[in-house]
Amino acid sequence: MAELRPLAADLNTEARALAQALRELFDGLEVSVRRYAVRRHRDPGTLSRYLNGTRVPPWELVMDLFTDLAEHRGVSATPAAIDLVRGLHHAAVRGGASPRHAVELIEQQLADADRTSRRATAHGDVLGDALLDRRHRIADLEVRLNQLEADWSAERARADALVDAAPDVDQLLRERDGLRAEVRRLSRELGDARRRHEDAEQRCELLERQLEAIERAQEADGGHALFPAPGTGSGSGTPVRPKVLIVDDQADNLLAMTAVLSILEQEVVAAASGRDALKALLDHDDFAVIIMDVQMPGMDGYETAAHIKRHGRTRDIPIIFLTAMGADPEHSARGYAAGAVDYIAKPFDPWVLRAKVAVFTGIFLERRVNQRP
Repeated sequence: MAELRPLAADLNTEARALAQALRELFDGLEVSVRRYAVRRHRDPGTLSRYLNGTRVPPWELVMDLFTDLAEHRGVSATPAAIDLVRGLHHAAVRGGASPRHAVELIEQQLADADRTSRRATAHGDVLGDALLDRRHRIADLEVRLNQLEADWSAERARADALVDAAPDVDQLLRERDGLRAEVRRLSRELGDARRRHEDAEQRCELLERQLEAIERAQEADGGHALFPAPGTGSGSGTPVRPKVLIVDDQADNLLAMTAVLSILEQEVVAAASGRDALKALLDHDDFAVIIMDVQMPGMDGYETAAHIKRHGRTRDIPIIFLTAMGADPEHSARGYAAGAVDYIAKPFDPWVLRAKVAVFTGIFLERRVNQRP
């Protein structure tokens, strides 16, 4: 364990290039694997597998290598060198195809959603405190205005003197109106923060259920299989093949998604537009999940999803939006508002897509079993 292991023989091009770059950084430290693992509180075996290419390390480990090498040599790495290794790391992550990689990506999404939830909660607390303070100030101004009006009614004869002695009423009214406007603005921001918090919490719960489903599937097969065979666990009788509806106006994308989902042995139904998807739903009412592109001519994904959710026969079918517009909060919020259960950006990780589809097909099969007399 003290020396570097040779590079693994069955590495793909991306994993080999990253492993060679990491080994060059590690060689510059002039320290054994075990000693460096103790220094960074890491497992020596895991560190050795990172350096021989059998596992893709987290980016934090790569930055630790850059930091320690700069301290050892007294010279920091150049931005170009860091960008080069970052590109190799991204390529190795995309090129890796393991169940563990899918779990790590979903866990990263869970961490991002949890971070959004905590930030929204903190922001909501700040806005709530500010809103409460403004309301107290408005109440104080209302008391002062009421007192002035009572004084004017009780002592008409001293009205001129009171006006001279009292604060400018117009100024108080303007200040009150300004505070009321600020209260309305803070109330809107607080509502937005609470909605972001609720969306993030719902996404956390969804991702946790997906991770639990994946882990249960691995444990059920001795830790060797990520996806249960379709129709299993239903007792005797003909196995049920759940249907998956994929909707995209690009034929290449339909072929790619069909190929990615083919190992699940499910029945994949393809539709090239929103209208074709609605027709397919009229012919079949037993889809386990719908994977739908957002940007389509004519009827886009949001409008198609709205039609699906309006009908009682199809409103409960889960919809996963798959789009090249990225994971921008505005787009994802609109997707969830349209009734989607998840939002995946292109280019997608095949293992992540399979894992998430497997979750909903598993739920579909379980419901079918429970509905049997």
